Amino acid sequence: MAISDQDSWWRDAVIYQVYPRSFADNDGDGIGDIDGIRARLGHLSELGVDAIWMSPWYPSPMADAGYDVADFRDIDPAFGTLAGAEALITEAHAAGIRMIIDIVPNHVSSEHVWFKKALADPGAPERELFWFRPGRGPDGDEMPTDWVGEFDGTTWTRTTDPDGTPGDWYLHLFTPEQPDLNWDHPAVRAEFEDILRFWFDRGVDGIRIDSAALLFKDRDLPAVVDGRRHPFHDLDEVHDVYRAWRRVADSYPNRALIGEVWMPEVDRFANYLRPDELHAAFNFDFLVCAWDPRLMRECIDRTLHAHAAIGAPATWVLSNHDVTRHVTRYGRAETTFSFANNLDGVPVDLELGTRRARAAALLSLSLPGATYVYQGEELGLWENENIPVEKLQDPMYGRRGHSRDGCRVPLPWSGDEPPFGFSTVAGWLPQPPEWKDRTVQAQTGDPSSMLELYRAAIGLRRAEPGLHDSAMTWLPAAPGVLAYTRGPGFACVLNMSGVAVTLPDHDRRLLASNPLDGDLLPPDTAVWLRLRTES
Repeated sequence: MAISDQDSWWRDAVIYQVYPRSFADNDGDGIGDIDGIRARLGHLSELGVDAIWMSPWYPSPMADAGYDVADFRDIDPAFGTLAGAEALITEAHAAGIRMIIDIVPNHVSSEHVWFKKALADPGAPERELFWFRPGRGPDGDEMPTDWVGEFDGTTWTRTTDPDGTPGDWYLHLFTPEQPDLNWDHPAVRAEFEDILRFWFDRGVDGIRIDSAALLFKDRDLPAVVDGRRHPFHDLDEVHDVYRAWRRVADSYPNRALIGEVWMPEVDRFANYLRPDELHAAFNFDFLVCAWDPRLMRECIDRTLHAHAAIGAPATWVLSNHDVTRHVTRYGRAETTFSFANNLDGVPVDLELGTRRARAAALLSLSLPGATYVYQGEELGLWENENIPVEKLQDPMYGRRGHSRDGCRVPLPWSGDEPPFGFSTVAGWLPQPPEWKDRTVQAQTGDPSSMLELYRAAIGLRRAEPGLHDSAMTWLPAAPGVLAYTRGPGFACVLNMSGVAVTLPDHDRRLLASNPLDGDLLPPDTAVWLRLRTES
């Protein structure tokens, strides 16, 4: 099935996030690669997804899992070649799947040619492309600011001049290997607009923008003080960049810009989705929401209201490469997620978490807007919290004591023991032996499996007319129950209470996340219904 010419495909697409290092390894080095993805496109086609979002695949020293990019116009040799990436785009399109790639505009790798030139010569013009500043204090040995980085820790590193003397400091909101770019400089803006064109010319359908709100910094380098403009979060100047990017995207047919925007203020979040800026943005409010009926309904209402006001599509995300997998989150007493609240090692009821994750799948796939599926959630994978410390690679671990590697473990495809068909050798991160029941092979054809639930739900979603518009109406429901209609004949009912509840009048049950008890919907279970309509 070739890719269609559907306009605004991003408004209700099912988008599957591929973490290339952990999807499938073709060359037997324990690291996933592009040819591995090409070989497994059939899995994504059978799943029924509309698009793939690729986490960064560019040349990188991998100080931060590829988010430290040395060259945005090539592919890291660990993943393959540019020709292989172009072949993947072509083959995905032939299978009816669009391609979204990651662009990281806030910073580059310290191995980027610009930064290497800036370090080699204090007078180099490339210094203006970054944030080099003299230090404070009589000897300049104090950091220019006391800003705390996105991974916690300091945000400045001092350089050494060619003669061996201490030099200026440079800013990095993430690791020292990720120097921040100076978006006040026109060369930076021009470079990234050209990068967009480079990939759009190769058939990429969308751009996911990492850390989209961080680009600009207050040139006065003020302290971070509550109640005033933050020195580097969500500065107004960032919107000029995305207006320019939108003009680039609009010069190609059916291209989309999708922002990673962590923003607690709904109105500020909505600014990124104005008609001349980004097409969509990730809904982190939903991702971190607790398994609580009141909070979940408030989150859904808040999300739909904010997006409707500006005509933008909502997005629904349960997991990604940065957060604890939701099977694990939903199996804890504390079901929310926060980078500041490290719950590693807190007891998990995986049976409960899996039951809730199955119900959450039917919820997220039936709400108005686009749904994102993180690789492995269709298999019901949980967070691997038993990775030996010496195998952890996430730089966040040393700064926050929490590693994101547990959600980045290679996928299990087949067999009874690791590496479960991911590779012919041990993967770059260890897989739990208990995943032998979570492989694609083990779940295929099992009507009770998570994989077959996702395949059925995505297939029904594609065929259901009511799930492709923005209409949604809440139904009266018992306490602790969320129930709503999409279109005249479709309803979703989710029981988040502790007792079974009676189903509303209906003609047919389309799909249930777990077995029902006659006309009773058990706790932590969702069902899609065909309602009775007047003839």
